[in-house]
Amino acid sequence: MTYPSNVQPLLKRDSAIDIFLQPGEYFVGGQGFRVRTLLGSCVSVILWHPGRRVGAMSHFLLPSRNVATDTLDGRYGDEAVELMCRDLRKQGVDPAACEARIAGGGEMFSTVAFRHGVHIGQNNGEMARRLLKERRIAVRAEDLFGQGYRQVVFDMTQGQVWIRHGGRCDDNSASRRSAQ
Repeated sequence: MTYPSNVQPLLKRDSAIDIFLQPGEYFVGGQGFRVRTLLGSCVSVILWHPGRRVGAMSHFLLPSRNVATDTLDGRYGDEAVELMCRDLRKQGVDPAACEARIAGGGEMFSTVAFRHGVHIGQNNGEMARRLLKERRIAVRAEDLFGQGYRQVVFDMTQGQVWIRHGGRCDDNSASRRSAQ
């Protein structure tokens, strides 16, 4: 279709509301939301109920805090998953009827892991797997471990997840290339 030069057609723009999760945060919602985060050794558990078009996403830093407390904290994997499950139930969604995706757990500082045997990302990913298995939530896909960070986007309208990979924090190959 052709329009006169002084008239522009009204184009329907993407109307999704973008939510950016900081470490320790989680979000539960439905259609019309797009949730994003950036993960290094942290892990995101993503839950999606295709029939209800309701989902949840977390960004946790550590597997657990191993201390009894009355207040749940999204910085810890076991507590973040519990918070998401509670909020899904409040919306009438059985978490066990959801499908899950897990992302993150990257090795960001190879020298730290090598020298000290600290594998935070590995521990986070394994905790996510265990938590979902305990709750009988089927894992549809996972993008775990390896080196570097991940940018994760979860579109709650369609239940789609996109992941883009980047380098490690101690990877200075880009600066070496530009210096040559």
